[in-house]
Parts: sequence; C-alpha cells; structure tokens
Amino acid sequence: MQPPDQPTLRSSRVRRWLAHLWREWTVESFRPIAPAFAKPNPAEWSDERVTIAWLGHATVLINFFGIKILTDPVLFPRVGIRLPGFTIGPKRLTAPALEFHELPNVDLVLLSHAHFDHLDLRTLRRFDENTTVITARATSDLLRRTRFRDITELRWGERRSKTTAAGEVNISAFQVNHWGARKQRDTYRGYNGYLLESRDGGRRRIIFTGDTAMTDSFAELRQQGEIDLAIMPIGAYNPWIRAHCTPEQAVQMANAAGARFIMPVHHQTFRLSFEPFCEPIERFETALSKTPERIALRKIGETFVLPS
Repeated sequence: MQPPDQPTLRSSRVRRWLAHLWREWTVESFRPIAPAFAKPNPAEWSDERVTIAWLGHATVLINFFGIKILTDPVLFPRVGIRLPGFTIGPKRLTAPALEFHELPNVDLVLLSHAHFDHLDLRTLRRFDENTTVITARATSDLLRRTRFRDITELRWGERRSKTTAAGEVNISAFQVNHWGARKQRDTYRGYNGYLLESRDGGRRRIIFTGDTAMTDSFAELRQQGEIDLAIMPIGAYNPWIRAHCTPEQAVQMANAAGARFIMPVHHQTFRLSFEPFCEPIERFETALSKTPERIALRKIGETFVLPS
C-alpha cells in the first residue's frame, strides 16, 4: 500500500496548519498543560487479568496476564524535532496520566510507525536494555542511540513471541492505511497495527491500531477469531482524512474486526488538526449510542479491565 497523497505547501489547509504550528511554538508555549482526568495505579493490577490504561495520545499501558506492554510511548510536554534545549512541535493539551518513573517495569514496547507523535526518542531513551521493542519495517535505525538491545522489525503478517516469567504473548503485525515517513523523503518506512494474543487463562486477543485511515483490512482479523478489545484512533481527521479515520470509521473498522469492546485513543492530547477538543469523543459516543457498554473508556487516565 502506498502512503496517502499528502497536501503540498500550496494547499490552503497546509498554510493554515503552518500558521497554527507557528502559534503553537510561540504563544502556546506559555499555555499550562491540563492534568489527566485520572491516575492509574498499575501496582494494584492483577496479573491474572488483562488491564489497560490510556496514558494519553496513542500511549497505552497494558498488563497482559503479567506481561507489561506499552504502546507508542510519548511522555514529554512536546513532540517534534529535538534541538539543544527545546523541541519544535506541538505542546500537550493534557499531561500524561503517568510519568516515566511511575511506570512498572515494561517488558515490551510496541512502536506502530516513525511519526514524531508515536516514536518519541526522548521518551524511548529512558528505557534500559531489559525492554524488548517491536517496531515497523525499516524503523530500527532510529533506535540506534537508545539502550534497547532486543529490537525486532515486523512486516505485515509477521509474528514474534515475547516470553517472560509471567507467560507468553504472541504479537502479529497487520496492515493499516497510513504512512511511515519520519521526514519528507524516507517514505520507505513501514507502519503497523498489532494483534496481541494469549492462551493463558483462555484465549484473549487485542488489537492496537496505531494510526489509520479507513480501510477494509480489519475484516481479515475477524477470520482468525473474536477480538476482545480494539484500541482505535479517533482524532486528527480534519483535514488529514486520508491518513486518519473519523470516529465513525473507527467504530466501523472495529466492528469489521468483530471487537467486543473499543478503546478510543489519539485525541485530547495534542492539537494535530482542526476539529474541536471534544468533538472526536462526542462523535464516537454517538456512533455507539445503541451499545454504550462497548466503550472501554473515554478520558485520559482511565483504566479498563477486560471482563472474564
């Protein structure tokens, strides 16, 4: 799949976006960051269950029957190009629900693609060599100056298992509709969604999508069995609809995968597009108004325990 066509500098929406970024880097520098709605307490989570907390943006902490997994960790006030002493890029609207020192020992980091708001080197350099990383095709070179020693790139359809004293989890990469370039010309980089699967305590299956526009590839996941939880992005669609799905499309894709529960992420954290702060979650709730019990959580910091 080719990366979606990106708007050029002549596009009025791109010019508007550049003006917005300029405000972010100047006036917005003095704006305070709101606290997270809630604060998870991973020390109290049972290793006999699957427990998930949304830390902000696409950063999700998962206790998968005792195996600690962190997706796309981004925990600093800004994301973007790092220069000596400061970062050029969007500032958080909402603080992460946990700071790095409050995390449990993370067994596995999942990186969906190389965009600055998903692969944040400043955060990743805080981890030590005991953490395993699974990342997309042609992205491991970005991790050279980290302390990670166990790094695996996965292409769509490839699988890797992670075994710890707590058990084993299988991770498979699947196709999404996005793009992976970190800069303008490195369009060769991959971009993944991930399927997490375990048979400990009964078969459990979770998908983490990273970023995606609308695609029909989710229906293939249903053929392999029921999905317990789909972690879906619901923001940054205006005007970037070719790379990011709407809330309604997120529900449609999760339904195609056969997901019992849906966890909306990728909103409320950074201003990456023009839709209002509350619009994504309001549209998501409306899309599931007939089955609201399927909504795993709504706000940064909330925790969801997968029912037995």
